[in-house]
Amino acid sequence: MGTPDFAVPSLRALVDHGYEVVGVFCQPDRPKGRGHKLAACPVKELAQSAGIPVFQPERIKREEGVAMLKSCAPDLCVTAAFGQLLSQEILDIPPLGTINVHSSLLPKHRGSAPINWSIIKGDAVTGVTTMFTDKGMDTGDILLMRETPIGPAENAGELTDRLAVMGAQLLIETIRALEAGTLARTPQDHAAATYEPKMDKELGRIDWSKSAQELDWLVRGTTPWPGAFTTLGEQTIKVFELDILDGPASGAPGEIVAADAKCGLVVSCGDHDVALAQIQMPGAKRMNAKDYLRGHTMETGVCLGKA
Repeated sequence: MGTPDFAVPSLRALVDHGYEVVGVFCQPDRPKGRGHKLAACPVKELAQSAGIPVFQPERIKREEGVAMLKSCAPDLCVTAAFGQLLSQEILDIPPLGTINVHSSLLPKHRGSAPINWSIIKGDAVTGVTTMFTDKGMDTGDILLMRETPIGPAENAGELTDRLAVMGAQLLIETIRALEAGTLARTPQDHAAATYEPKMDKELGRIDWSKSAQELDWLVRGTTPWPGAFTTLGEQTIKVFELDILDGPASGAPGEIVAADAKCGLVVSCGDHDVALAQIQMPGAKRMNAKDYLRGHTMETGVCLGKA
């Protein structure tokens, strides 16, 4: 059971290691792109290429979804970024239980966007956890765990790619330990748990009164989605990368203090100036801010983010 790119390596690992995948459950096809045509999710695409039956109930815990899963008669279920909570009725179907691949060091960062939040919150280390799923939101017993440092310039998309591969490797180790009878269960410390909400576009709005470090975490944690942004009058400027400059802020929060091809687009925030290194203006492609300013002018002294 999985839907986005993060789940693809786990499914591929199960197939490559000879496990019989009797069915794949994923979210229904959703409209995508400018044409809003229905598009299959990455997990469905891999399952179809491998000849694995695909099931896409709107809600797996409803009668239709329960019947679909029972028809597969799985010994074990595996979930990875599935996007739906499982009912006890669903959890009772596989005799060996359900193992989840979660992209944080539980009990920290429970919820649907742990990779994004680990960067936004400024964590130095993150990782992947396998756990036995129960009815709660990422509350089941921990099985195996693996840590990795977060790179100083790593964004959420890049970290997702790394953790997806780590998670697939840990999943195979977990199943092998289950087969060998050596798999230990460790209850989570629920008092130490953190839970972050779903990501939405408004989360990416830049608050220039915050510190440069916090803004760097926000930009990296929301790239590639939902994306960090600010406004210049009626225009929305998307920000994909910024550099923190030495010295104290030379203007008011949000003030453009330099805008030319030599310095780039430099903006003051709560404690420092930052250079917006990679931006996207309305109707334009993502590009280096210095390159953009070679052909466009931008007034200094005005503040970004003002209505």
